[in-house]
Amino acid sequence: MKLLILGGTAFLGRATAEEAVRRGFDVTTFNRGQTGPDVAGVEALRGDRDRDDDLAQLTGRSFDGVVDTCGFVPRVVGKSARLLAGSGAHYAYVSSISAVASWPANPALDGEEGRPCPSDAGLDDGDYGVLKAGCERAVTEVFGDRSTIVRAGLILGPHENVGRLTWWLRRMERGGEVLAPGVPHRPMQLIDARDIARFMLDSIERGTPGTFNVTGRAGNATMGSWLADAAAAVGSDVRLTWVDDDFLVGQDVEPWTDLPLWMPPGQDGDHAWHAETAAAQRAGLTTRPVSETVRDTWAWMAATGLRSDDPDGRFRNNGIAPAREEQLLEAWRAR
Repeated sequence: MKLLILGGTAFLGRATAEEAVRRGFDVTTFNRGQTGPDVAGVEALRGDRDRDDDLAQLTGRSFDGVVDTCGFVPRVVGKSARLLAGSGAHYAYVSSISAVASWPANPALDGEEGRPCPSDAGLDDGDYGVLKAGCERAVTEVFGDRSTIVRAGLILGPHENVGRLTWWLRRMERGGEVLAPGVPHRPMQLIDARDIARFMLDSIERGTPGTFNVTGRAGNATMGSWLADAAAAVGSDVRLTWVDDDFLVGQDVEPWTDLPLWMPPGQDGDHAWHAETAAAQRAGLTTRPVSETVRDTWAWMAATGLRSDDPDGRFRNNGIAPAREEQLLEAWRAR
C-alpha cells in the first residue's frame, strides 16, 4: 500500500508513520522538516502545504491512502485535498472533538454536525474547533465517501509535544507531596496516539467512510487512576493531596493548563470527558490500557532525557511552578 502522510515527524503523525512502516507500507511524508526527525524507512519530501510550488511535488503521484495530521486551516486543507483528488486515495483527516458545536458543555454525540465554518475559511475566521470543522468540510467536499474524518479526543503517548502527561510525569519524578486536583473518582476519556494511528490505517485499508469520535471509552481512566499510573511509571515516592475544585478555582488556578487535564465542574466543560465512541468501535477502534500509555511515555522520556526548558518546570505553558504548588498546598492545609 502506498501511503502519503501530510506531517509525519511529530506526535500523532510520527506514530502513524511508524505504524505504516511496521505494516510494510510504502510511505511518503510531506512536511516542512521543523518538528522532528524523519521516521526511518519513509520517503521524506520537504515543503509547505500552503505553497503551490511545494505542493507541486505531489502532482501526478498516486497513493492508496492519505493521512492528514497537520491541517488546521480550511483553505489550506482544501488546496491539498483538491490536488490529491485524482490520486485514487482514501483520505483520513485528523480533526478534533472540538469541532462539535455542543461539546464540551454537552456530550459529543456520534454523527453530530460540525461547527459552522465554510471550507474556504482562513486562519482568522474562527477558533481551533471552528476551523477544524471547516477543514472536515474541505476534505469531504472533495473526497466524499473516500474520506474518514477522525475527531480525536485527548491524545497521549510517546513523543507527546503538548506538555500534559509529560509535565505530570516530571512532577512525579520530583516526588514528595503532590497537589492532586478535584476528586480521584472523576472519570476521564483518554487515547494513545498509536491507537488512533491504527484506526486510521485500518480505515484506509478497508475504505471505511464516515465521521467518528476517536477516543477511549468514557471512564477508561479516572483522575486518581492516571495520576497513580504516572507515579508508578516513574517509581517515585509521592503523596497525593486532593484539593477541592472550588478552592483551586478561588485561588485562580487555570483549569486544563496550570494542572493539565483538570477540568472542574461549572467551567463550560462539564462534559469534557463524554464523547460517544460506539461508531468508531463498530468500525474497529481498539484501545490499550491507559497505564500502558503512561508507562511507555515515561520510557520514551527517560530514554531521550526529555526535560522542560522552562525554569519553572512547565512544558509548553502547561503545569505550575514548584513554589506555586507549595503555596497552594499550604493555603489548603490552613483553610
